[in-house]
Amino acid sequence: MSQRALIIVDLQNDYFAGGAFPLDGIDAAAANAAQVLAASRRNGDMIIHIQHQTLSPEAGFFLPGTKGVEINAAVRPAEGETVVVKNYPNAFRATALKEILDGAGIEEVVIVGAMSHMCIAATGRAAADFGYRTTVIHDACATRTLEFEGVVTPSAQVHAANMAALAFGYAEVIATRDHIAG
Repeated sequence: MSQRALIIVDLQNDYFAGGAFPLDGIDAAAANAAQVLAASRRNGDMIIHIQHQTLSPEAGFFLPGTKGVEINAAVRPAEGETVVVKNYPNAFRATALKEILDGAGIEEVVIVGAMSHMCIAATGRAAADFGYRTTVIHDACATRTLEFEGVVTPSAQVHAANMAALAFGYAEVIATRDHIAG
């Protein structure tokens, strides 16, 4: 097994059309994540699926026991792949993720999934802070339009700002094709 792990964050049904909290560009991001997943499987990388479950029913999505909380078929875990359940944006917080990575001798993590401005940003920063060589595959991540104090920021700008921030000091941020070719 390589010293690299693919971490697939929150690619769950509620983020897709018909789900409780659909994201812009989720289908394209999931298709790219599936390509990264296939390449990681071929390379013998460790695969870790992160599944968010909400702690509060008021959240309205990722509710335990619902179809929406299930990992989407595009990146469904294969036999033997690890699934880590989390309750916070940072996939390392209050989970065994770091122990799993360290136990396997992982030095590099590749991150894909959703949402760019929440769980991808939080997990990417934490991975770098813990000393892992961190790569985020930008076109295998998705987010949504946000609003703050009357200013509406389109999803493409939310995504770009977060990828730029990660690239500035936390991670190598590259496209699916470059990752697979590399």
